[in-house]
Amino acid sequence: MKRTSLLLITALLAACASSRPLPAPEAEAIMPPSAAPVPADEPSPAPASAAPALALIAPTAIVPKPPLVSPDFIARSVPSGTRDRQGWIADIDNAFRHLRIPATVDNACALAAVIEQESSWQADPAVPGLSQIVWGKIEEKAHRYLVPLTVVKGALLKTSPNGQSYKARIDALRTEREMNLLFEDMSREAGKMGLPDMKNPIRTGGPMQVSVEFAEAHARIWPYPYPHRDSIRHQVFSRKGGVYFGAAILLQYPAPYQDMRYRFADFNAGRYSSRNAAFQAALSRIGGRKLAFDGDLLNYQGGQPSGSQQAALAIAGRLDLSANAVLSDLKQEKSAAFGQSELYRRVFALAEKQAGRALPRAAMPQIDLKSPKISRKLTTEWFAKRVDSRYRRCLAQWPSASAS
Repeated sequence: MKRTSLLLITALLAACASSRPLPAPEAEAIMPPSAAPVPADEPSPAPASAAPALALIAPTAIVPKPPLVSPDFIARSVPSGTRDRQGWIADIDNAFRHLRIPATVDNACALAAVIEQESSWQADPAVPGLSQIVWGKIEEKAHRYLVPLTVVKGALLKTSPNGQSYKARIDALRTEREMNLLFEDMSREAGKMGLPDMKNPIRTGGPMQVSVEFAEAHARIWPYPYPHRDSIRHQVFSRKGGVYFGAAILLQYPAPYQDMRYRFADFNAGRYSSRNAAFQAALSRIGGRKLAFDGDLLNYQGGQPSGSQQAALAIAGRLDLSANAVLSDLKQEKSAAFGQSELYRRVFALAEKQAGRALPRAAMPQIDLKSPKISRKLTTEWFAKRVDSRYRRCLAQWPSASAS
C-alpha cells in the first residue's frame, strides 16, 4: 500500500504542475535588450479576414523617445507597503546588473508589474486551497486505481524525512515551494522502497512563477551569480533567484515589439510567441487553413506535424522554398533568427501582396490557461492585459514616460 500511495502522490503532483512549461533558452537569445523597445516596420493593422479574430498590434513609425534611466526607477516601482521593500529593491537592482539589463523606467515597471500579478510581492506566494486541491487529486487518482481513500490516507501516515507524516504535510500545504520539498522527499523515499526514479513534476514557482527548466538551462549558459549550496531548482523558489530568472525570461532577449504587452504575453506563453502568432495569421491567410494562433510553430509533444508546419509545407512551392528549407527555418521559431529567415520574409511578402497592405508582425497568442489552481476560464491575452494595466499604472508615476 505504501507503493500505491507514492504512485498516487506522484500522479497528483504531476497534475498540479504547470501545463505549459516555458522552453529552455537558446544561447543567442540570452542577451540584454536594447534600452528602448525595437520598433517593427508595419504601419497599420490588417483588415478582418476569414482567419479567427486576433488582437493585433500595428506599431507606428514614430521613433521612441530616449528611455529614462535612473536607479530611482527600481525603488519607486516597488510599492511602499511591500514587506521587506529594501530587499525587493536590492534583488531587482542586482538582477538587472548581473543580467546587464538597463534600469529604465520601462524595464523596472515591466518587472514590477509581473511580480505584482504573479505573487502580489510575496517571496513564497500561497496558493489558495492548495491542500484541498491536492487531496482532490489524490481522491481522483485513488478512485481510478480502485483504492479506498481511507486506505491511501492511512498509508500517508508514514513519517517523512522532516519528522511529520506525509498526510500532515499535505494538510498544511500552502505554497509551491512546500509542495516541491514534499515531492523531493517522496522521491527519495521511493528510491529506498525500490520504486523507479521519479522526475520532479513541479515546473514553476517563486514570486514570478519561473519555469525551473528555463532557469536550469539559463544557468548553464549565463552563470548564476549568487552563492548557493542547493540546486538551481531551489533557487527558483527563493525571492532573489525568482526575481533574477524572472527578469531574464521577461527582458533578457531582443523582442521586435513596441508594445510591452507582447513581452508579457511571451512571458506567459514562451519567447517570441506573439511574433509567431502573427506569422501564423499570415500563413493562414495565404493557405486558407484554420490554424491555432498559439505561437507554437512545431509540435513538441511528438506525433503528427503541427498545423503550422503542414500549412507551411503545403505552400513551399509558392514560396520557392524546399521542404528542408521550410523545416530548417521553422526550427528557429524560439529565437530572434526566425524573424530574419527566408520562410518568415516570404510568407509575409506573399500575404501582404494578397492583402494589398502591410500586416502586423505581432499578435496576441490565443491560449487557454489550464491548471488545477485556475477555477475560471483564463487566457494568455487575459494575463497580458492584466499585467499591462499594472505596468501602465507604474509608468504614470513619471509624466515624461509614455507607455510603449
